[in-house]
Amino acid sequence: MQRLVFGAVAGFSATMAMTAAMRHLFHHLDRNDRYPLPPREINQELFPHGGRALPALTVLSHFGYGAAAGALYALLPRRKSPGALYGVAVWAASYFGWVPGFRILRPASRHPPRRDILMIAAHLVWGLALSAGLRELDRSAEDVFAAGDARDAWDE
Repeated sequence: MQRLVFGAVAGFSATMAMTAAMRHLFHHLDRNDRYPLPPREINQELFPHGGRALPALTVLSHFGYGAAAGALYALLPRRKSPGALYGVAVWAASYFGWVPGFRILRPASRHPPRRDILMIAAHLVWGLALSAGLRELDRSAEDVFAAGDARDAWDE
C-alpha cells in the first residue's frame, strides 16, 4: 500500500513539472497551433457545460490523472521501468488509445506535429520527475523518516 501511495504522490508532484513544461512550450507553438492543449480539450468534451469551472476542473483532473498514472508506475518492477519511457508510454496509451477509443479526441497522428512534440516532451518531463520523486520518497522512508536502527544510527 505504501508503494501505491508513494507512486500517487510522486505522480501528482511530477504533474507540476509537466504542467510548467506544457505552459512554457505552448508559447513557442505557431499561432495557429495555440488552441487548448489536450487536457482542456478532453474536459471540454466530457463536461460541455463546465463554463467558468472548466479551467479549474481541467487542472484538477490533470493532476488526478497524473497521480493515478504514478500509482500504476509504482507497481511496475523497479529496475525495468525507466520513468522517461513510462511517460511516453502514458502519452501513447492516452492519445492513441483510450482518448480516441472513446471518441473524445482524434488520435495524436491527426494533430499538428509540433503539438505532439510538445506533449511528448511534457510526458518525458513527467516521467523523469515521477521516477525521481518516487525514488526520493522510497529513500526518505528508509532513511530520514525511518524509525529504529536506521534513525538511531545517527545518535552513535
